[in-house]
Amino acid sequence: MSPAGAVLVKSLTLILSLWQRERRAFGPVLAIADSRRNRQVVRQQFYFEKRNPMNKTAPATLICEICTKPKLPHDGMLAELIRPSLLEFIKKRLPNWDGKGFICLEDLGKFRKEYVKDVLEDELGELSVLDNEVIESLQQHEILASNIAEQFETKLTFGERLSDKIASFGGSWKFIITFGVVIVLWIAMNVVLLATRAFDPFPFILLNLILSCLAALQAPVIMMSQNRVEARDRLRAENDYKVNLKAELEIRHLHEKIDHLLRRQYNRLFEIQQIQIELLEEIGRKRES
Repeated sequence: MSPAGAVLVKSLTLILSLWQRERRAFGPVLAIADSRRNRQVVRQQFYFEKRNPMNKTAPATLICEICTKPKLPHDGMLAELIRPSLLEFIKKRLPNWDGKGFICLEDLGKFRKEYVKDVLEDELGELSVLDNEVIESLQQHEILASNIAEQFETKLTFGERLSDKIASFGGSWKFIITFGVVIVLWIAMNVVLLATRAFDPFPFILLNLILSCLAALQAPVIMMSQNRVEARDRLRAENDYKVNLKAELEIRHLHEKIDHLLRRQYNRLFEIQQIQIELLEEIGRKRES
């Protein structure tokens, strides 16, 4: 066999042995862990066994490095799996912590809330009430999207609903045609049918009075309806702002997670490459000797 073929065989053998070692360590348990959370629990149990080699069975609970309280494995995560920016923020807040161990989701949510708050303060300056609501929703994992129109309709009183219907009817062609027909009939009755006994003869003073009163009452009713439309639009705009801000923060969080995973994968591939280079150098020294 040629030297290049021997090097290739040794490299493949090394990679296969590393893969079989990981499979023996994680295979029996990862077969059960179908979801992401179960895989995280497996890593936490492996981490505990690594730090406690005398105890072969993982405990039912893990100790949080922040609050020092016992927590279930699925109620937290390892510090190694936290994105680097958030991990550095936690280290700044806790200088005595070495950045390793188990952290419960409750403490992680608090640090994540403070981290997002600091990021927004650096970018936006002073935070508004809406920004604080978005930060709280990130900590509580709440959904901000809601049907503003339905919520607004449930709070309307009878007078407000009546004014909306009046404004809707007053701004339609049905009102214009109906009112035009009424005026034409009014004039025809007083000019043609009741010429000798007209109740509102020319110049139709009573009709002018009715029209003036109708305009005086219709204008504030329409303004009331417009004010409610503006209030509804303002609530919708605030809700859109909160949803967009949370989506932007979540997308940034996902980008950082993906970058973190890619760096870990690159480091692992780099270690395998270093091992291959060492094997090649060792084979070269053997050939020279």
